[in-house]
Amino acid sequence: MPSLPRELALIFDMDGVIIDSNPIHRRVWAAYNRRFGIETGEAMHQRMYGRRNDDIVRDFFGAHLTAEEVRAHGAAKERLYRETIGPVIDEVLVPGVREFLKCHRSQPIGLATSAEPENVDFVLKAAQLRPYFRVVIDGHQVLNPKPHPEIYLKTAALLHVEPRDCVVFEDSFPGVEAACAAGMQVVGLTTTHHQLPGAGLAVPDFRSPNLEPWLASR
Repeated sequence: MPSLPRELALIFDMDGVIIDSNPIHRRVWAAYNRRFGIETGEAMHQRMYGRRNDDIVRDFFGAHLTAEEVRAHGAAKERLYRETIGPVIDEVLVPGVREFLKCHRSQPIGLATSAEPENVDFVLKAAQLRPYFRVVIDGHQVLNPKPHPEIYLKTAALLHVEPRDCVVFEDSFPGVEAACAAGMQVVGLTTTHHQLPGAGLAVPDFRSPNLEPWLASR
């Protein structure tokens, strides 16, 4: 593989980038919402991508919910998600991601995800990927969720790199928007959307022959 510029930092979203989990999130949200008489249509599914749980719960259940009710719904849904994804974690890893991380482990690598902290810990431990990440930031460690650039700027600062020296791997519209607003370059994973405006490169997974040459040219 071509070598990368030494200062280049690699920052990953999690859902749709490290794990192709969005189909499971869709199935679990539909099952959870059905307990409360809510049928989850395609428009609702599309609105959840790249968003933090508190935003999704208020969208699905109503803005009138108290903060405690929002937390309770989010926690219950995510318990069901972890129960569902645990037995198939290796099957839902995005192809090539483990090898890619291993190959580039000398680079500054961070995780910047809107996911719940329990889900982040669960996925990284179950997939045995935690050692590759110098910095891990979840959606509860920032005030402003994606598409605000805060989460990516915070990750870059903790990695001690400039935003211009960061490449972000994203799969959602809010995520790409956040990375671009942070002044970073973006590789779009087409696990969720076929087109990701703003991405400098779009690939189906980490085995793409276009990925390494593109990174080496940064």
